[in-house]
Formats: sequence, C-alpha cells, structure tokens
Amino acid sequence: MPIFRLSPPFLAGANRVTSHMLQVLLALIPAIVVMVYFFGTAVLINITIAAVTAVASEALMLRLRGRPLKPFLSDGSAVVTAVLLAIAIPPLSPWWLTVIGISFAIIFAKHLYGGLGYNPFNPAMIGYVLLLISFPVEMTTWLPVNSLADQPVGFMTALNVIFTGQWQGLGMDALSGATPLDNMKTQISMMRSPDYVASQPMYGLFGGIGWEWINIWFALGGLWLMYRKIISWHVPVAMIAGLLAISTVTWLIAPQLTGSPVFHLLSGGFMLGAFFIATDPVSGSTTLKGRLVFGAGVGMLVYIIRIWGGYPDAVAFAVIIMNMLVPLIDYYTQPKVYGAR
Repeated sequence: MPIFRLSPPFLAGANRVTSHMLQVLLALIPAIVVMVYFFGTAVLINITIAAVTAVASEALMLRLRGRPLKPFLSDGSAVVTAVLLAIAIPPLSPWWLTVIGISFAIIFAKHLYGGLGYNPFNPAMIGYVLLLISFPVEMTTWLPVNSLADQPVGFMTALNVIFTGQWQGLGMDALSGATPLDNMKTQISMMRSPDYVASQPMYGLFGGIGWEWINIWFALGGLWLMYRKIISWHVPVAMIAGLLAISTVTWLIAPQLTGSPVFHLLSGGFMLGAFFIATDPVSGSTTLKGRLVFGAGVGMLVYIIRIWGGYPDAVAFAVIIMNMLVPLIDYYTQPKVYGAR
C-alpha cells in the first residue's frame, strides 16, 4: 500500500473572515450607541430589519447557487453589509426601503458577481445608491437631532412610523428635516454665508449637532480596527488628506462657497466611509500605493460632489466611482519584482 505523508503544520486555523467581520461589528457599536442617543431606537429597528433581510437573501442565493449554507452564513459578511447600509439611511425609513436596499446589495451587488471576494463594488454602497436614486424623498427624511428633546421617538412610536409611516396622525413630512450638509448647501445657494449658516441651532462646534459626535466615534472605532490590524492606515489617512487638501484650498480661495474643512470632515457619513466602507479589501485597491491613490480619490470626489454635484453627502458615489478605477490603479501601482531593475 502507498504511504501518504502529511507535512506540518497540523493546526486548524480559525476562519479569518468571520473574525474580521466580528471585529468590524464591534468597532461599529460605540458609534451606533451614539446614533441611538441622538436619533432614538429606530436605529436598532432598522439594523434588525436589514440583518434579517441580509441573512435571508444570502441563504436564498446560496441555495440557488448550490453552495453550502453554514460556512457562508456564519462568516458575518452579510450582517456587516446590513449594518453599514442600515446606519447610512434615515432611522425612520419605511421597512420596505430597508428590505429593497439590502436585498439588492446582497443579491445583485454580491452574489451575481460570484459572492464574497468577487464583487467589484461595495455592496452596501450599491444598495444605498439604488435607494437614493429611486426613492429620494424617503432617503432624505432624516429626523432633526435637536427635535428629540421636544418630540422623543420611543420604541413603539418608531415601530409605528417605520411600518405605517404615521405618528399620531402625522406623516413623515411633519417629522423630517434637512441634514446639516443639505441645509448648508441649500443656504449657500441662497447667498447666505457659511458662517451665518453655521450659527443656526442645528450646528455644533464643528458640524451638525449630533453628527460631529457620531463621526468622531466612527473614527475611534476605525482607529481600533487599525490597532487590531484589521485595516491598514493607507485608505483612511489618504481619504482624510484628500478631503482636507481640496477643501482647504477651496475654503481659502472662496470661503463663501463652502463650509470649513473640519465641517466636511465631521459631517454626514465621511468617517464611516473612511474607516469602514472605503477600506473594503475586496472592492478596493490591493497595492499599498494603490490604496493611497484610492483613498485620496474618494476623499476629493466626496468634496467635489458635495459642492458641485446634486447630492450633499457623496460618500457612496465617490466610493463606487473609485471602485471602477481599481483595476487601472492596481495596474500602475504594482510593486517591482524583487531583483528587477
């Protein structure tokens, strides 16, 4: 009989994908807690709907593709996509909006390309862009942060609004308001100075009330991921530098055109994008130099779209545009082969 010899090591390693996804979820918790503080428990309801829909969509596609359920459902990637999309859309979004967005993200942006590791675009951002283009009214009905003290949205009230669209006989139009980014853009278009706009009650020290703290906690969670070596520093640092560079130049040349660089840094979903979305290892660049180019490109595009485009918060569009350029970026940033001249 032939003798089969096995070579070491003989240790069974843990699933690194599952471990990484779990740590990403843990890093998101502090910012989610802050979001709940400012926007209420509707944030948690949204996350639950998205997570259930993501797992169900993942199981359906795995079954249709003839793949085993357990190893793929347990890797946590679907839940991470669900959480990222759920915290990017308004907390009081109707339930069907969340279901459509996350289903599209998992089915079309992930599995139709071959599943995890093959998707050229960030699934959560594809779902977000689909919703923003298809349902612009629902995607811009954010509850103003400073209204929570006067009109607290409790758990049962949030459930009622999410599943019926009504609150004590009032529609969503009576509850919603513009985000600080949207308000700043609109007010500047009406020839009001950024300093005057920033003096309004909805603004804090650096950005919108609540939003600046949410962004700070996203950044702290991202720094923890960097410390744990889940993500590298290249994309977040380059993305922040790209935004600061172009926004500082514009601010110095035409201060009446835009808010301060720090305002753009701590407004909308910028820090979420810098540390949790643009750092996606599948749809981002694979080279070190390429990650710097990719991050800087996302940062500059966010600012360009915010100021001259039609969408105040442009993280999703900027990430998707740079996703399309990844093959080109990787081609021109490949490191030299060892020993080659």
